[in-house]
Amino acid sequence: MTHVDWFPLWLSLRVSILATALVMLTGIPLAWLLARHNFPGKELLAALASLPLVLPPTVLGYYLLVMLGNQSPLGQWFNQAGIPLVFTWRGAAVAASVAAFPLLLQTARAGFESVDTRLEGVARTLGRSNFYIFWRVTLPLAMPAILAGMALTFARALGDFGATLMVAGNIPHRTQTMSIYIYDLVQANKMAEANSMVLLMTVVAVTMLVVARRLSQRVLR
Repeated sequence: MTHVDWFPLWLSLRVSILATALVMLTGIPLAWLLARHNFPGKELLAALASLPLVLPPTVLGYYLLVMLGNQSPLGQWFNQAGIPLVFTWRGAAVAASVAAFPLLLQTARAGFESVDTRLEGVARTLGRSNFYIFWRVTLPLAMPAILAGMALTFARALGDFGATLMVAGNIPHRTQTMSIYIYDLVQANKMAEANSMVLLMTVVAVTMLVVARRLSQRVLR
């Protein structure tokens, strides 16, 4: 009889939810900015924001470890605030959010760019403020693309390995996410348990991809 530790699954879900929320808070405003405004350095900013897609996960994790470590000003600030990040589940969420950030950014940017600016112009002729237009016109029309990006972000955060391992480590029942747990099971030659976890992760990933695809098709229509 095989024994499966379900803690990594619950931890991965919690990490993925927090990572998706962090990406939404930062990615949606940046996507709107890149879609609606031209400014010096715009393409450089877009390239830097997409860098996690091409950087090796260990390199990305190293950069995060340097930025958030106990010796860095940012890391010391978080420690003094009582929310340390390195070798904690919160650090895993930050690492996963950075790794997944470009997925929501690029999808949401495409969604904002697909919104007909004439509709925004009509709202302006009716005396509506830019704030009102964003919340009641632009954002709802771009929402299918944003939701697709959120689904991709959640799936990417759920399966992150390299960056999460570098920042949060592999501490059982503290920072051991599903991907790291599967790695340990394979290393220990516990293939039955590994097969169960791999199947579960695959089902979740396929579900998220199907959702993202359907939402993307709705944007195209």
